[in-house]
Amino acid sequence: MYYVIKRQEGNPFVSFIGFSVRKYIANKKNDSVIFEFLKDGKNIRKWIKVQDIILLTDDLDFFNETMKKFQNVQTQQQKLVNEAQKNLNKTIEKFTESVTAEISDFQEIRNASDVPCLLKTL
Repeated sequence: MYYVIKRQEGNPFVSFIGFSVRKYIANKKNDSVIFEFLKDGKNIRKWIKVQDIILLTDDLDFFNETMKKFQNVQTQQQKLVNEAQKNLNKTIEKFTESVTAEISDFQEIRNASDVPCLLKTL
């Protein structure tokens, strides 16, 4: 049995998945590895690009240890992304409030009868 950690491209994040395979077929001249699974009593083959494979091992303990490390890093990075998203939302909210206040002030000045304004005639 072999154990694989594969990079999973998502929008906008990269995550990692781990799985086991019965056997694999690799060729130096090819940029893909063929993994063979047993599903419902049938052999199924899936092609995965070599550049997306992070780990290919037959050591289950090493696989589990490495997968835990990836999951921990992924969790930490997700926390940072969530925090950055909150800060971005706050900044957008403050900007919107500032722009709305400026427009409101401008409208008050524009509508005042004692302030000459070129825009009143437009």
